[in-house]
Amino acid sequence: MPRTKTLSDEQVLDAALKLLHESGPEALTFERVARACGLSAATLVQRFRSKAGLKQSTLLLAWDRLDEKTAQLAATVPKTPDGAVELLVALSSDYGGIETYAEGLLVLREDLRDPLLRSRGAAWKAALSSALEGCFSQVRHAPQGIGLLTASQWQGTLLWWSFDPQGSLESYVEASLRRFIYAIVVSRSAG
Repeated sequence: MPRTKTLSDEQVLDAALKLLHESGPEALTFERVARACGLSAATLVQRFRSKAGLKQSTLLLAWDRLDEKTAQLAATVPKTPDGAVELLVALSSDYGGIETYAEGLLVLREDLRDPLLRSRGAAWKAALSSALEGCFSQVRHAPQGIGLLTASQWQGTLLWWSFDPQGSLESYVEASLRRFIYAIVVSRSAG
């Protein structure tokens, strides 16, 4: 008798995450994830109980990875306004082109619908804002809350780029954030 193929939950969720990013949240069915990872749908039902459980576990893995990437970047970028831009440009590199970004908005919808996932988003906002705040700690005239202001500008920049996706997202984000920082921090210290 052939031996049953086993995969860790993380390996299964990797396959589910890939499927989610390629085909959107509605693609996360036990049947499709089973085909993607090579396990039976029944095995996946035993592990994740429901489609909602599978989706939540997949998105929690995505949050874990975003938290890890954010912490790693925050630890390595210079603690300067340029470091803040570098951090956010690096985070933007995962969005890809306009189609990938648009699919990502469907994933965001799922995060907003689920209280546990929404709380992970709130925690990431706090961690990202704190990391960005640290990049402005040596700037004399940085306004209070500059970390959240910069993160908010970044999120708005992503959205505005999506309406007219000319050039690379990373270049657009970098140019926009540099203008923002100049307007908020540099011009403020000159006044």
